[in-house]
Amino acid sequence: MAWFTLYLLNFLWAMAGTSTHTRSSCSVPPAQKDLVNGLQVLMESSVTHSAYPNPSVLIAMNLAGAYNLEAQKLLTYQLMASDTADLTIGQLALIIMALTSSCRDTGNKVSILQRQMEKWAPSSPNAEASSFYGPSLAVLALCQKNPETTLPIAARFAKTLLANSSPFNIDTGAMATLALTCMYNKIPVGSETGYRTLFGQVLKDTVESISMRIKDSGIIGNIYSTGLAMQALSVTPEQPNKEWNCKRTMDTILNEIKQGKFHNPMSIAQILPSLKGKTYLDVPHVSCSPDHEVQPTLPNSPSTPSAANITVIYTINNQLRGVELLFNVTIDVSVKSGSVLLVVLEEAQRKSPTFKFETTMTSWGLVISSINNIAENVNHKTYWQFLSGKTPLNEGVADYIPFNHEHITANFTQY
Repeated sequence: MAWFTLYLLNFLWAMAGTSTHTRSSCSVPPAQKDLVNGLQVLMESSVTHSAYPNPSVLIAMNLAGAYNLEAQKLLTYQLMASDTADLTIGQLALIIMALTSSCRDTGNKVSILQRQMEKWAPSSPNAEASSFYGPSLAVLALCQKNPETTLPIAARFAKTLLANSSPFNIDTGAMATLALTCMYNKIPVGSETGYRTLFGQVLKDTVESISMRIKDSGIIGNIYSTGLAMQALSVTPEQPNKEWNCKRTMDTILNEIKQGKFHNPMSIAQILPSLKGKTYLDVPHVSCSPDHEVQPTLPNSPSTPSAANITVIYTINNQLRGVELLFNVTIDVSVKSGSVLLVVLEEAQRKSPTFKFETTMTSWGLVISSINNIAENVNHKTYWQFLSGKTPLNEGVADYIPFNHEHITANFTQY
């Protein structure tokens, strides 16, 4: 009997050790691995001294195994040095996960995030599903650090998700699945029944909603939401009724990569873990080399010329009928050359309260959710669209770099 007990314990230990890895047998064929490796190189090349430090990129680099160690060190150093005072819940959670995947001390960031989540509540019972993306990240980050203290936070979050009736959002659903799967797998002994039932119910409902968005091609929602959805479907303990053909999804994604559909660093960061057989649940298990402790080579300040200022013409425009406040206001903003659009918006807000804006953390990073107290609304199908001249921008505010005398317009738009 003793040998059977030992065998059973070893078996359970082995299963627990592999529970965070993707369960599906689909993987990138050997002949296509160079394609995926090239995608990773492209993402890593976006890490520069002047670029906005993106924690999602660092997480993807660490999960995949970085090729450019200097870029890896630089991005780690930038995130360690970043000021967390004005970060959203989602941004702070991503930085914690990025530093965790780099085997770095997160300092007091975890306790700050925990306090924020203890106070968190949705803006309304029917708050847009996208507003749950940041809190989902927070539950995941906290679960990976201290699941026991996160349990009541996760339970309240799960109940809020159950009560929400807004239209389903795949990115949010996928991230919530990863967060609650982490909690489901780490429920403390003695607390199983109630919590397991609650988390299981939310997971079942969420993965069913995700599976309903699987197209015949294997794409889940759209090509850019597929990466997170693949992670969610590969680890959830509650499988959907509709079987997911992972190989078909993988083949279609690889074909889209061949067509050049993935060129934005954020889009690559979302799909790369699945292509490498990893998920965000693997973040605490990354094996770090001693090289992680070496700070990157930074340019000497005296030899780095100060960037010249440029002027960006920035207009905010709302002409939609039925919206209480119509406006069309323009301001000239002076920023350092190479600054991202987000810096332009911050400077405009500093100069005039009319240009006040709010952001929401999404799978694509920060999006502008409100300008001059006019907020996007999924039920009304309205959002803030950014244009250069008359051309819509294909990058987010934290990625797009305006040029001198460029006219950027934020237009309140209906789709």
